[in-house]
Amino acid sequence: MNESTVNGRHVFITGASRGIGANIAAALAADGARVSLVGRDSGRLATVTAELGGAQHAIPIVADVTDAGSVKEAFTTARRHFGPVHILVNNAGQAAAAKFIDTDEALWNRIIGVNLTGTYLCTREAVPDMLQCGFGRIVNIASISGLRGAAYISAYATSKHAVIGLTRCLALEYATRNITVNAVCPGYVDTDIVKRAVDNIMKKTGRSESEAMATLTATNPQGRLITPAEVSNAVLWLCRPGTESVTGQSIVLSGGEVTT
Repeated sequence: MNESTVNGRHVFITGASRGIGANIAAALAADGARVSLVGRDSGRLATVTAELGGAQHAIPIVADVTDAGSVKEAFTTARRHFGPVHILVNNAGQAAAAKFIDTDEALWNRIIGVNLTGTYLCTREAVPDMLQCGFGRIVNIASISGLRGAAYISAYATSKHAVIGLTRCLALEYATRNITVNAVCPGYVDTDIVKRAVDNIMKKTGRSESEAMATLTATNPQGRLITPAEVSNAVLWLCRPGTESVTGQSIVLSGGEVTT
């Protein structure tokens, strides 16, 4: 195994069919990893698999990260193709904006289910493999909203705060087992989720597209969206050799915004 890359490692990535997840998968595959691509859109997963070079390098797995049985089946499929999981990237996530009093149980449970429970279920399946191998890297894609609050996203911000709490707890629990656990916390990233947020702002406020975008980038001192490549570069760094002492951390990608 190349000591400076993730070459030969088995990576399990959720939310891998598009956006940040697909970008992370491409970065890790280019570095030599074998990638299990997990998501709900079979067509998009097949496309990403083909882009990464086919079955020798990646496999598509349709699964619901909020369902324990589906997660267990997904890991069984992944192991059958590439062996034990060495690296887990919990990227699957959902976002929604609503006034707190308009946040009903269905919305609350959906956001918490994907963002938090999905992270818990996948991590619970992956850790035994990592303990067996004597090596593990867990990267949770959280958010800068997990480090500070914001109006109208109570369910989302709560879920991401909880993911960061779980990250810190697991980092301490496995600190002596060569398993690192970190969170990457981007600001607004140039993805479909942000495009939908812009559309929502335009619809509700009557603002133009540029005005709506300015609302989202206002907290970023650089005045821009984060790119998916910036997120994947941070994930790749955390998974590569040389970061063994980096654990329990929340790596903020926000153009210089200070959260503490």
